[in-house]
Amino acid sequence: MNSTLFQALTLIIPLVFAIVFHEVAHGMVARWRGDPTAEEQDRLSLNPLRHVDPFGTVILPGILALMKAPVFGWAKPVPVNPNRLRNPRWDMVLVALAGPLTNMALVAVTVLIGIMFGGWIGKGPFSAFIAMNMVNFIQINLFLAFFNMLPVPPFDGSRVLAGFLPDGPRQWFQGLDRYALIIMVVMLLFLPRLGPEFDVIGKLVVPPVSWIYERLIFLIAYS
Repeated sequence: MNSTLFQALTLIIPLVFAIVFHEVAHGMVARWRGDPTAEEQDRLSLNPLRHVDPFGTVILPGILALMKAPVFGWAKPVPVNPNRLRNPRWDMVLVALAGPLTNMALVAVTVLIGIMFGGWIGKGPFSAFIAMNMVNFIQINLFLAFFNMLPVPPFDGSRVLAGFLPDGPRQWFQGLDRYALIIMVVMLLFLPRLGPEFDVIGKLVVPPVSWIYERLIFLIAYS
C-alpha cells in the first residue's frame, strides 16, 4: 500500500468510528432521558454513512493528515430537542457528557484488547495496518474526549458549563452557539498563528492527551 494512502486510511478509519460512537452516545442518552428525536431520524445507527459529513469527516482530516497538521473533524450532529427531555437543564449536561465519556470508554476497551492480543498481531503489511489503526484509535479518542470538553461553543464542554450557570448568564452563553463556526475557526486556525501562548489546543488539550497516550502505549507494549 502506498505510504501516503496508508497514513491517511489509518487516521480516517479510526476517526470516523470514534466520531460515530461519540454522536450515537449523545442520541442514546437523549432517548434515555425522554427525547427520541435521534431515533425517529434513524441516527442511532452505527452505520458511518448515516453520520458522515463528507467534508468534516473525510476530506478535511485527510488533507490535514497529508499536511502533517493536527487532525480533527466532525460528523453530522445527532439531533437533540431539549424541550422533549424530562429535565432539559440537567439532562443536556448528561447528553453532552455522553460523547466524551464514550470516547474514554473506547480507549479503555482498545487498550485492554491491545494488552490481551497485541502479541498475536504478528508482522507484515496487514498486521501493521491493524496495529496502526488501533494506536491511532486510542490517540483520536483521547483527543476527542479532551477536545470536546473545552467550555466554549460548539463543544460538549459548553453544554456542561451551561447547566451550572444561573438562568440569565446561561441564556446569553447558549446564544453564542450561533457563532460556533466562527469561534472554532478563530480558536483552531487564527489564534495559534499569533504565538504558542494563544494556542488553546496546544496548551489545554495536547499535553494531557500526550501524557495519557504515551503511558497507555507503554502499558500495551510491555504487557
